[in-house]
Amino acid sequence: MTPDDEDLIRARQKSRARIMALLLLAFVILVFAISIVKIQMGMPLRAT
Repeated sequence: MTPDDEDLIRARQKSRARIMALLLLAFVILVFAISIVKIQMGMPLRAT
């Protein structure tokens, strides 16, 4: 593998890592927002 190939692979891995981090952050924000709305509505937080 040439150094250029390795740089390309590393760039793709870095890009995927950023996308996964953003998706995880979006999920955490969504769960937090749902929890806040449920608390304000007086709904129980458990999934029953």
